[in-house]
Amino acid sequence: VKIFAPNIEQRDVVNHLKGSPAEEKRNVLIESARLARGNIEDLAELKASEFDAVIFPGGFGVAKNLCSWAVDGKNCTVNEHVHSTLQAFHSAKKPIGLCCISPVLAAKVFPGCEVTVGQDKNVDGRFPDAETASAIAELGCKHICKNVNESHVDKANKIVTTCAFMCKAPLHEIFDGIGTMVQEVLKLA
Repeated sequence: VKIFAPNIEQRDVVNHLKGSPAEEKRNVLIESARLARGNIEDLAELKASEFDAVIFPGGFGVAKNLCSWAVDGKNCTVNEHVHSTLQAFHSAKKPIGLCCISPVLAAKVFPGCEVTVGQDKNVDGRFPDAETASAIAELGCKHICKNVNESHVDKANKIVTTCAFMCKAPLHEIFDGIGTMVQEVLKLA
């Protein structure tokens, strides 16, 4: 297992204690290295031939830095190294795991694929970003409704997705969904 991140400037920096923007600049690779305790490499160096699968986490980092979904929605652009990584694994018929908001990466790169970001309706207030499912459909992909503790496998494209924090759920349910995604990726590897 190796961890990679793009060597780019973050779109913005947030002071999470105050919930407000911070007036500073940070680098995605350096911040990722802090979280990974330094055991990380530049995404530009990733070679699909050296790995059995790839998994992308989610969160605002994906929506702001790996692509511009947070600002541009379905009209977003995908970072060139993220795009080429996804293409390389797909071309090699190796599994791709995506959780939380990162299934939108597949929706942009692989028209016609199947993904989940949870539900397409805000059921009981648990899916406040349910409109993301509609945007995925507008991109020509099929959104599959799943509960937070489940994942969806697009067997034709070897793409496995789960909604994670796209659902307001207890952490153990999010953990279970991510666990099923990882298990399904490993089955396809």
